[in-house]
Formats: sequence, structure tokens, C-alpha cells
Amino acid sequence: MFTSPPIDLTLSLADGQRGVAFETARTVEKDGWNARTLHLYSHCGTHMDSPLHFGVSEQTIDEFPLSDCMGKAWVVRIAGDCTRRLLTVSDLGGVAETLQPGDSLLLQTGWSHFVNEDKYRDALPRISEDLAKWCVDKGVKILGVEPPSVADVHNLKEVTHIHRILLSGGVIIVEGLTHLELLKGPKVYFMALPLKVAGGDGAPVRALAFEMDDESR
Repeated sequence: MFTSPPIDLTLSLADGQRGVAFETARTVEKDGWNARTLHLYSHCGTHMDSPLHFGVSEQTIDEFPLSDCMGKAWVVRIAGDCTRRLLTVSDLGGVAETLQPGDSLLLQTGWSHFVNEDKYRDALPRISEDLAKWCVDKGVKILGVEPPSVADVHNLKEVTHIHRILLSGGVIIVEGLTHLELLKGPKVYFMALPLKVAGGDGAPVRALAFEMDDESR
């Protein structure tokens, strides 16, 4: 079924990143072991949103069945400059005709290359209203994107509207993916496993994918 080892699609969390801070809790010299206290924003790095995030339901991140966090995913390679681009159904190409209910979508825009630049948040490609509604209508399980959000984080109306369409329609949102360019096949087996945070509106995930043989796709 799988033709590759797991391919890591997760941003590393480092002290000083947006929403990330580390403190030294113990040291070998003083305490006999090394340990740190981690301060993490619930939507830092590569992360998953729960419906509670935008108030569309009371479902929290720890209530997601693990089966909902994995499955077959189409890799859509979007060419050209994606700066402030509004992504539409037409950007999906042939995948728009072949996707089946329960499949997931991973949108490769190359945006993770800008993770240490202001444009990563300030000029990101966004999911259009039509594409968000299409994902709901087609029964997309997971929508995975490279930017830190599926919508303009500086536009409250837009970011609220797009998240609510997707989350209320049962589409799981994974944001902040990286290394999608390492995926070679048109379809992979994708997993995004969130920290099991009680009552969580979201949580960092470890995202990974496996290449599959033709028969398994």
C-alpha cells in the first residue's frame, strides 16, 4: 500500500516563533535532567482547528475521532505567484472531477518557504467562498494548506466567514503545512494528529504523508 517512508509535513516549533516560547525548567547540572516549559498558542505552527474555534459548535479538538484525522488526500500543485491569491475550484484542475466524498485536499502553494517573512501572514493565498462551499458539498474530509490560515488573518469578516463555512460543513482544517513539494504522487495517505487538549479550540499537529501504490489510490 505505502511506497515510501513517512514524509514529515510539519513545521518545527522553535522558541521565539509566533505563539511559541520556551523556558528552562530543569538542567542536568542542577537537577539531574534537562526539561523545558513550553508555552504554545493553540494555533501555532502546523495546527488543526476545531469547530469551537469559530463557535460553530461545541466540538473540541480532543473529541475528534482519530479516523477523522487521516485518510487519502489529493495533492493539488498550484502554479504561479500565490501572493494574496484567492484560490477557486478552477485551481483544483482535474481533481475537481475525480475527488470522492471522504477524500482530503492538500494545496501546495509553496507558501511555507515564507514562514520567516512578514508576507507569510500578511499576503497569504486564501480559500474563496466558492471553494469553501465546494469542499463542503463534495464531502472533503480534511483541507490542508501551507499558510497559517485559510483566510486573511487581517480581515475578521473574511477569516470568520471562510472558517465557519468549512467547520460548520464538517471539513477539518489543517494550516501551516510544509514540505508538500516532497510529495510525488497525485494522491497520498495523509495524517494530522493533534495534541489531545481537553476543551481545545485547536492544537498543534504532527502532519505526515505516505506515498501509495496505484492500486491503493
